[in-house]
Parts: sequence; C-alpha cells; structure tokens
Amino acid sequence: MSARFEELDWRETPIGAISLRRRRDPSLQAEVYEVKLGDEFLMSSLFTVGETELARLALAELPGTDLDIVVGGLGLGYTARAALHDPRVRSLTVVDALDEVIAWHRRGLLPAAADLTGDPRCRLVHGDFFAMSASPTGFDADMPGRRFHAILVDIDHTPSHILHPSHAAFYRPEGLRSLAKHLHPGGAFALWSNDPPDQQFTATLAEVFDSRQAHVVSFDNSLQGRPSSNTVYVATRK
Repeated sequence: MSARFEELDWRETPIGAISLRRRRDPSLQAEVYEVKLGDEFLMSSLFTVGETELARLALAELPGTDLDIVVGGLGLGYTARAALHDPRVRSLTVVDALDEVIAWHRRGLLPAAADLTGDPRCRLVHGDFFAMSASPTGFDADMPGRRFHAILVDIDHTPSHILHPSHAAFYRPEGLRSLAKHLHPGGAFALWSNDPPDQQFTATLAEVFDSRQAHVVSFDNSLQGRPSSNTVYVATRK
C-alpha cells in the first residue's frame, strides 16, 4: 500500500460497507482521515468546523454547571471532544449505531481517540440513537427516563437526505416531541446539516420548541479552493 494512502479498516455493516482511510495530503503536509459508506464520503478530518460548532453553539445556550450531554453520532469524534472541552460538562453519552466506529476509537486508530476513551466523563454506547429517542427509556438503560441538558445530533447528511428510511420519523414533529421529553426544562437540541438552512425544517422545529436558530457555519474548503458552509440548528424549550 502506498505510504500516501492506507485503508485502516473495512467492514460490512447493516447500512453497507464502511471504511476508515488515512492519506497524506502533500499540499497541506498533513494526514487526513476519511470515512466512506460504500462509494460515498461521510466525513473527513479536513472539514471539522461544523462538528465542533455543533457542540459550542448548543452549550452556549446552557447556563449553570454539571451538564449532562448526549451526542448522537460518534464519527471521527470531533463533536464529542468539543463538548468535553467545556469544563461544565459532567457526563457525555455518545451513541453510535455502528460498533465498528466505536471500535476505531477504542483501538486508537484515530489520532485523538484517547481524548474520548481516556476521559471518565465520556461513555461510548453502541445503539440506535433514533430508537432511543423515540423510547420512554431514552439514552441510559441504567436510568430509564433520565433527562439531559443538551442532545446534539450529527448522523444524517440533512433532515431530508438521510442514511436510512427509518430515520425520517425523527425529523417530523412527533419525532422531535419524543426527543424533547429527554431534555431538562431549558435544555437544548442541536443538529448538524450539510445543506443551507431549510425553512421547512425550521418550521417543524417551531411546532415543538420555543426558540430555534439556524446558524450558518463557514469554513475554507481546500479541495474546492473556495469557502463552504454547513448549518447548525439549535432549539430550546422553556
């Protein structure tokens, strides 16, 4: 295998073949980690501003200390690590449907994996985030019905471009109402999207939450030679 490219892991999963790749980018003089689902790129360590802003913008909405946070979607771990950088976070539960992705972190295949696996506040959970959100039991099997101060989600590409048809119900009013039951009063729900703000989804948020904002997060796209952007939705209930 070329020194400039290495496939660190490849697995068949219920949603298709997933792979973790590492390559050397000579123009940036840096190692780049990428995740592919089949032939489709899911994420890259080149573009992480949206993932870190997902945590920062959500936690900025929260007063107080001793915060309990859920992250739906582990990926390369940038959202989870950004949450742990906030000293007010008491506990972090990270849910991912793919045990293979959790294993990448536990095996140390990613450069900052120890930031998560070595932090006693952080727990990596293999499970279906969407099923947990819809269930009264919620995200902690040891404490059914436990509430959290923020729930951050980075799983699908957008509310309308989803990885599996079973995810669609989550983005409807009834799905968001189920999620909101797992939040403390004043808690925050935040969602990453690869598209510009979607007025239809913002209207759906308005049916469930008292306040909602769509933040456009811009960053330099070195591959395309121009700026790119993501959207981070943040919504709260009184």
